[in-house]
Amino acid sequence: MEIHSNEEEIEDGADPLESKTGRIDDLLKEKLEKAFHKQTSKVRLHDIAKIACEHSPIDLAYAASHLPHNVRPVLFENLPNRDAKIKFLVATDSDTRLTLFRQLDDVELKKIFERMPTDEAVWVVDDMPERRFRRLMDVIDSKKANRICELKKHDRKSAGRLMTSEFFAFTMDMTIGEAADYIRDNPRIDFTKGIFILNHSGELQGYVPARNMMINPPTTPLRQVMRPVLHKVTVEATREEVIDIVERYKIASLPVVDIDNYLIGVIAHEDIVEAMEDLADETIARMAGTNDKFTSHDPILRRFLTRAPWLCVTLLAGLLNVGVMSSFQKYDGGVLTFALFFVPLINGMSGTIGLQCSTVLVRIMAMGGLSVGSRRETLVKELLSGLFTGLIFGVGCGLLVYLLDSVGGAVVGAASPIAVGAIVGIGLIGGCAAGTLLGVFSPLFFSRIGVDPAISAGPIVTAFNDFLSMTIYFVIALGISNLFF
Repeated sequence: MEIHSNEEEIEDGADPLESKTGRIDDLLKEKLEKAFHKQTSKVRLHDIAKIACEHSPIDLAYAASHLPHNVRPVLFENLPNRDAKIKFLVATDSDTRLTLFRQLDDVELKKIFERMPTDEAVWVVDDMPERRFRRLMDVIDSKKANRICELKKHDRKSAGRLMTSEFFAFTMDMTIGEAADYIRDNPRIDFTKGIFILNHSGELQGYVPARNMMINPPTTPLRQVMRPVLHKVTVEATREEVIDIVERYKIASLPVVDIDNYLIGVIAHEDIVEAMEDLADETIARMAGTNDKFTSHDPILRRFLTRAPWLCVTLLAGLLNVGVMSSFQKYDGGVLTFALFFVPLINGMSGTIGLQCSTVLVRIMAMGGLSVGSRRETLVKELLSGLFTGLIFGVGCGLLVYLLDSVGGAVVGAASPIAVGAIVGIGLIGGCAAGTLLGVFSPLFFSRIGVDPAISAGPIVTAFNDFLSMTIYFVIALGISNLFF
């Protein structure tokens, strides 16, 4: 935004729990709603055009998701120039893009996409109906269309989709002055994505830091100031591999080559940041058992449909748990009656320990830290940590139950304090052991079958853990009760 122009307005009455960008969104939403509810259309369009000129198109893109679908194109049309419209399209959500694509004609879309960077255009057209996409490719510049189609054919989670085909690459014999002239003549290509050096066959040889372009004489050949490229990937490399390389070696841009080492694209740092955000969104969504495409503006029905499948699994698992409890009903009486009181305790503790183990391992796997050499050591340490934690809490809880009942029958009344203490303590140890084993090995299992390991921290495994830990608890309770009675 011109964030500074509304600084005082944003700060007045600010909620300390709300971020600054959140306050900007609320301010814009209020302004736009007032403008669109004006009685006179002439005044309304004047106010909307004023808002569009005063605020950043990126902020307007976020605010647009709060507006009714029929007025979003009006806001878009009142943006001051085509560059602002491009920023708006790139920053807004899929729902708004789809609405705009239905309203904009081919001529306007042609002008926008011919000016839009290729890598951003590929992400935007993913929300476009296939027939409209083909029609658009027929009318825009053929070279631009070919580059967009070339990038679009790659998997969304691969290096081929993250890269851009617009970058600076020069031969080794060119001088700094010649390269600088070419860069000045092509201002639309982002200079910060790197300057790469090729041999006469087109193979990647190195790169030149921007600083070297400025501190050396214009007559200096690029071969004298270039540095070797230590890290590169192919188009088939996964998003996780790209993130791992960039995070570990802290590089600003990553070249993408084919099998013959020909440079075909560059992945910029901002693209890596977006990929990391997407990966984090997907991981959190899977762990929560919902959809990573979910937003706060989605209707209630869509929210229900994204959550219902996972909740159905949890419901079925709960019914299975009822079946397990019913199967032990014939042993009802004596100490087993009081063992039922501690089922929530066993499930809660075992589930938490299992979730801790799986979350730690999922994080290590996501960061690329679970190599073949370190896998055994990591798994053993996590297993021992979970088992040790279960042992300490099991013994402590068993002693506490025994002492409370011995003092005044505070827990189980007439039942044997020793028996109930032993059942709860040993049952908790068994349940935590089951949770630990499930939490440690479920991420590896899902990873082995090609499923995101984050599911191991989701509702499915949590529900299965409840069933497993409760079954072990009842078996232990039955065995100990037979010893005492």
